[in-house]
Amino acid sequence: MSICGDFGRVFEIGPVFRAEDSYTHRHLCEFTGLDVEMEINKHYSEVMDIVGRLFVTIFDKLNEKCKKELEAVGKQYPFEPLKYNKDTLRLKFEEGVQMLKEAGVEIDPLGDLNTESERKLGQLVSEKYGTDFYILHYYPSNVRPFYTMISHENPLYSNSFDVFIRGEEIISGAQRVHVPEVLEERAQACGIDVKTISTYIDSFRYGAPPHGGFGVGLERVIMLFCGLNNIRKTSLYPRDPLRIAP
Repeated sequence: MSICGDFGRVFEIGPVFRAEDSYTHRHLCEFTGLDVEMEINKHYSEVMDIVGRLFVTIFDKLNEKCKKELEAVGKQYPFEPLKYNKDTLRLKFEEGVQMLKEAGVEIDPLGDLNTESERKLGQLVSEKYGTDFYILHYYPSNVRPFYTMISHENPLYSNSFDVFIRGEEIISGAQRVHVPEVLEERAQACGIDVKTISTYIDSFRYGAPPHGGFGVGLERVIMLFCGLNNIRKTSLYPRDPLRIAP
């Protein structure tokens, strides 16, 4: 709605609460989220440009200004410093699938990657390109949400991306569908009752520019930057499905 109001670019940092029944080392029910939305002038790669520059800056500043803190973490939980390039590596989804295939991992070329295959791809990328931080984009359209823009070049794919650190996903992002009629079609095709999202669709009826964005959980970024094995070590009071107190 802010983009429709001609703000151009917006972001927010704040608490996120998710009623998610996830019992993993990287999920919390309460975390600090960074969300970004922005106008797109020509191509969804503009959103990936922001992601790359933002996180390289974050990594640079952490290494520059938090040396004492990182050393303290490293004494208790030894870890290898994060490898990343100034120009963030981008791979198309089909390139990632091909790398996995060559390593003996069979993946549905129009499916999604599971946790195991994501980790394996992270290992392969680190070995081949010397980076632990990269963007995988142009995902199959059938594994992305209804509001993701389908590629005009090939409807089997979408203008979407995920971002990984050490083989684990930290970001899901995409160009959003900004045409209300297309949103309705996509929602119906995905089995969603249009009436339940009418206020969302209505916000585009007076016109909206092409736009995209992403969301990231900052505790997960810290966990992976520091090579920790559990996100609960990055939160002062971690909340998960089994812990709401203290």
